[in-house]
Amino acid sequence: MTLNRIRKAVFPVAGMGTRFLPATKANPKEMMPVVDKPLIQYAVEEAVAAGVSELIFVTSSSKRAIEDHFDSHFELEAKLESKGKNDLLNIVRGVRPDGVSCIYIRQPEALGLGHAVLCARNVVGNEPFAILLADDLIDSEEKPACLKQMVAQFEKVQSSIIGVEQIVPQDTEKYGVVGFEHSFKGFGKISKIVEKPKPSLAPSNFGVVGRYILTPGIFTELERAKPGANGEIQLTDAIALLLNREAVYAFEFTGTRYDCGSKLGYLQAIVTYGKKHPEVGKEFCEYLQVPALQVEDLSL
Repeated sequence: MTLNRIRKAVFPVAGMGTRFLPATKANPKEMMPVVDKPLIQYAVEEAVAAGVSELIFVTSSSKRAIEDHFDSHFELEAKLESKGKNDLLNIVRGVRPDGVSCIYIRQPEALGLGHAVLCARNVVGNEPFAILLADDLIDSEEKPACLKQMVAQFEKVQSSIIGVEQIVPQDTEKYGVVGFEHSFKGFGKISKIVEKPKPSLAPSNFGVVGRYILTPGIFTELERAKPGANGEIQLTDAIALLLNREAVYAFEFTGTRYDCGSKLGYLQAIVTYGKKHPEVGKEFCEYLQVPALQVEDLSL
């Protein structure tokens, strides 16, 4: 049997980020920094560390800053080089690693996450692919990073995999929630998936987070999925349809997720990453009057 590899990753980045207005009025929410990197770069680095070589951004007209971030900046690079600032030069040139390509697709209307993924169909083609939501910043305290953990599982089962985490019952209406035929012990086949159920109707206490590996069969189901609230096409609904003809697995990753789509989660991420930053972590911890975190290697 020929094993499929995950070479492509889709980044749905067309959302307006209204929860962070006015900061996101002219600046994409995915470009909001956590210390010295924008959220989207953390997601890209995670994908590249998992072996992805083709980055597919589903954007809107207000997201030009994302394209500029991953493009070359010849004037800046020349200035840094002329001043001998090689460390900064390497940082700028390393934003998009060698051998990695970027493709940008416009989502013509804000019709939901499912529609954004469907926009990438022609570029993804007939192969499995990853989806990463930059809002979900996942700090894998122990290597490998979240998507690399999921790729390792995919190589065993060659089926769709959804990243999940345990949630408190009162939060089920904030998540897609998965159910299982048998007891779940970190990795298992999904029997159902429900978008934002009431706590009394939730099939489990495991909620979907912004990491997916999906087979190309999802595109057929996205075309079949009926628009839900606000006329949006939900990725969760398409996955529910996919369950009828393919195995879909849930994977409880190792790491801490920060919901950077919320102000509290974003501030929590800044504090955590600031405390262990190699340049300012020690002084930041002193400022906060908390013990310093011992981190030897922060790379993904």
